[in-house]
Amino acid sequence: MSELPRTQHRSRHRRARRALVTGIPLALAVAGALAYGVAPGTQVQASAATPSWASDTADGFASVDSLGQNGTYGGRDGRTVTVRTLAELEKYATAAEPYVIVVAGVIDMNPVGKEIKVQSDKTIVGQGTSGHIVGGGFFLGQGVHNVIIRNLTIRDAYQGVWNDKEHDFDAIQMDGAHHVWIDHNDLRRMADGLIDVRKDSTNVTVSWNKLSDNNKTFGIGWTENVKTDITIHHNWIRETEQRNPSTDNAAHAHLYNNWLEDAPGTAINSSYGNYSRGATRMVLENSYFQGVRNPVIKDSGAAVVQRGSVFSGTSGRNESGGTAFDPKTYYPYTLDKAADLPSVLKAGAGPRASLGTTAAASAEAAAATTLTVAQDGSGQYRTVQAAVDAVPANNPSRVVIAVKPGTYREVVKVPSNKPHVTIQGTGASRKDTTIVYNNASGTPKPGGGTYGTSGSATVAVEADDFQARNLTVSNDFDEAANQSLSGHQAVALRTAADRVFLDRIIVSGDQDTLLLDTAAKDRLGRVYVGDSYVIGNVDFIFGRATAVVDRSVITLKKRWNGTSAGYVTAPSTAANRKGILIANSTVTGDVAAGSFHLGRPWHAGGDASLDPQTTVRNTSLSAAVKSTPWTDMSGFSWKDDRFAEYRNSGAGSGPASADRPQLSDAQAADQEIADWLAGWTPTAS
Repeated sequence: MSELPRTQHRSRHRRARRALVTGIPLALAVAGALAYGVAPGTQVQASAATPSWASDTADGFASVDSLGQNGTYGGRDGRTVTVRTLAELEKYATAAEPYVIVVAGVIDMNPVGKEIKVQSDKTIVGQGTSGHIVGGGFFLGQGVHNVIIRNLTIRDAYQGVWNDKEHDFDAIQMDGAHHVWIDHNDLRRMADGLIDVRKDSTNVTVSWNKLSDNNKTFGIGWTENVKTDITIHHNWIRETEQRNPSTDNAAHAHLYNNWLEDAPGTAINSSYGNYSRGATRMVLENSYFQGVRNPVIKDSGAAVVQRGSVFSGTSGRNESGGTAFDPKTYYPYTLDKAADLPSVLKAGAGPRASLGTTAAASAEAAAATTLTVAQDGSGQYRTVQAAVDAVPANNPSRVVIAVKPGTYREVVKVPSNKPHVTIQGTGASRKDTTIVYNNASGTPKPGGGTYGTSGSATVAVEADDFQARNLTVSNDFDEAANQSLSGHQAVALRTAADRVFLDRIIVSGDQDTLLLDTAAKDRLGRVYVGDSYVIGNVDFIFGRATAVVDRSVITLKKRWNGTSAGYVTAPSTAANRKGILIANSTVTGDVAAGSFHLGRPWHAGGDASLDPQTTVRNTSLSAAVKSTPWTDMSGFSWKDDRFAEYRNSGAGSGPASADRPQLSDAQAADQEIADWLAGWTPTAS
């Protein structure tokens, strides 16, 4: 794709402008009736069989038999339903009968701060990483029991007041509930607490969650009675000020293998870490405290028994004393080494792509064939391409190509007759395994001609159901050294297939880094990029695929000559298809303020029938983004195509105007991740 506007002559295309709202979006109270009601003909999906993960049961104190409840297993004895709207979620969460409720997509609470009153015998679980609850959460009242909340992102009820005394908007609050398991969630930016376990709530386990970007993290107690039994393990608590947790009058509080991180140089500073208050008896084992002030404190009447924790860069109070209890008299558990927790929890805390999916997908992962690649000869193959070549044509099941750490300077192509291939780095970091080459569009090919933009890709994927995980794909073409070369487009990764899952990878280049294409103009090509980094400067996320970039970092680079100018996206979407969606992400980089556009319309080959689309929503934009973030290309006006924002933040965000269209709440409800994926759930395998 050309860096400069095209000059070829062709007639201008005309179409009606889309009905984007250019004023301030309607208040949630007004838009709610349109955005969140169940449309005529909408049906909640009921699974034919209960998925295997729905039979998971809690560990810790939530597994202990008491109060007439034998462990915590949620809604496993009920029907499994899939919900996509607030009305559907509330209907099943508040029902008297048991349900496994799968949240497939983003659900906005209306009004902001709403807490759904969950009833007993429920499992509420996100479908892969797509289940988000925005602007509110869940409330478990007196006597509610046997509830599992898993694999969800619950976020953004924050009202702009850091120590907010006016808005009691929690992610999960319980008053007098028992047997509750909160597991593998991402909880952040709420107006009050992320988790409140209050009023003698007991038999609670909180495990493998990410708790971040909040003032009050996790409060336990608020009663004179000493009844609460709670287990808190394998949680990553990051950039939170207080209640990490604060445990008041808990009969038994077992905290182990948690990582509390206060990152330096940020506006959020911890005031204290684990706090044993009142008459609490606390056992604290093998946790990791990093940069936290007053990491462990206790009241004079409370007990803290400590063993095996790591304290790195901490200051202030670190207290222990008194007698507590032996957790193993209540339930079995296994400790991880405290020193390993940063890597363990970075990899394992928060929502998982493989949770909330079908038993068939889990079976596929278990049955996958693995081929190993290592440069030193310790694997089956020395190059990635050799392993791809070994995959049989039209393979019916998953083949995982496990690539050991190293830099693999080669071109890799996965042809269309080799579906179900996963290329996965086996190092501790996605930086440990790199596939890199330096072809550009204008690079001469052996035998004559040049590679062209699509042919320049370091890794080219033409097979459906491809996955890449935990590695770096790079094109290190040197523009400065090749100024005489015509065609500096240099693709790192090209996809031209459907159901492509790019998970926790880095894609690095300059111009045209990530080409997300389809096999043909009339073919659907869905791509999900999650928890990844995409680096470039000109049109570096581009193509005609239906593509989602979610929870990722988009890094803007300077040009080869040190200047700052560029375009993040260049969609070439076919009419009646969805284009590029950037959601829940960050756009940043060491470039000049106001130097980058979010996108421009690429009408490949001057094709006036195309209808390019980019939506950027719920994303933090740095000052590098222009106040007029969209621009024309090759004579095609962006205003004739589909470009919009919704609820972005940061210095590069801005109010709605004719040059900066914003989606209304009702429009945004039709531009969620689930709408892009159209029934496909990316599943790690």
